[in-house]
Amino acid sequence: MAENKASFSKAERDAMKERVSELKSSNAAEANLADCLAKIKAMPEPDRAIATRMHELVLKAAPELAPKTWYGMPAYALPGKDGKVICFFQNAAKFKVRYHTLGFSEWAKLDDGAMWPTSFAINKLNPKIETQIKALVKQAAGN
Repeated sequence: MAENKASFSKAERDAMKERVSELKSSNAAEANLADCLAKIKAMPEPDRAIATRMHELVLKAAPELAPKTWYGMPAYALPGKDGKVICFFQNAAKFKVRYHTLGFSEWAKLDDGAMWPTSFAINKLNPKIETQIKALVKQAAGN
C-alpha cells in the first residue's frame, strides 16, 4: 500500500506510538536510564557508536540532566517528575536520513535574540565538534 505524502511515515507513526508508551511508563530514573541505553544499544552501527558518545558528552556537560527516551529517541531532561526534555539525539537510521540530529526543545536555554538554531546535523564526531556539543548542552541546561 503506497503511503499518502500528506500522511505520517511508518517511522513517524512508530515514534508517536513510542511516545504514548513513554508517557504511560514509570518515571523511575533507573528505568528511564535503562530505556535510553536500550534504545542506543538497538541502533545499527555507526549510529550506535555516535549515540553512545553523545550520551557520554551530554552527561559530562550537564550531569544533572536525567536520561530517558522521547519519541523513542535518547533524550535528556531536567530532573524531577515533570522534567522537561532539554535535548535529544535522533540517529540517522531512525528516519532513513543522511545525518544524525542533536536537537533542543523549547525548554533549552539557547535563546539568542530573535532567532537561534534548535537542531544540529552531525555526520561524525571529532574533538572540535565534541567541544561544541558540550558547550551547547551546558548552555541549554542553564549552566
